[in-house]
Amino acid sequence: MQPFDPQIVPPSSIRPLRRREYDQLVRLGVFEGERVELLYGRIVEMSPAGTGHSYALRRLNALITPTLGGRAQVQVQSPLAASDESEPEPDLAVIELGDFLDGHPSSAHLAVEVSDTSLTRDLDLKAGLYAEMGVPDYWVVDLVHRVVVVHRRPVEGRYAEVTTVDADGEVVVLAFPDVVVRVADILPPAAPPPP
Repeated sequence: MQPFDPQIVPPSSIRPLRRREYDQLVRLGVFEGERVELLYGRIVEMSPAGTGHSYALRRLNALITPTLGGRAQVQVQSPLAASDESEPEPDLAVIELGDFLDGHPSSAHLAVEVSDTSLTRDLDLKAGLYAEMGVPDYWVVDLVHRVVVVHRRPVEGRYAEVTTVDADGEVVVLAFPDVVVRVADILPPAAPPPP
């Protein structure tokens, strides 16, 4: 028997963890040394960052941050207050200027997830979550297929516009059209083909 057989414990009777409770657990050090985030009331382990992931994230940060010119700020692997039951930690987010000492930002101009092993989660679960938040611009840097999947126009919990930009293309930050990123500039160098 499964521990939560829906016939015995219906899903509607399972109480999700609230964001304020999760934040209190974080302050108490309960998750010290763990990479977790709160998604839809559940604590979810985050995938470990490999060298390609770290490379792409460093490149994104180096390319986007200087071009914002004091109009917004970049936060890296830090929480967004999405809802009462979610606090995702996008790999990179472009947020309003501010110190946010009273709470995590609850909106973003842009959220970016760098994906290799977490691709399905980022394209499905996280896309829905960021759309529900109203994030107008969500990118998934797909390291496996060497593309950036750009999500725009959030409508009723999903993105109405999803496009894929290959390594030869460019992506524009929707809120700041002068900020243009060449996809090739953020992808790790391609491995040579096997002999």
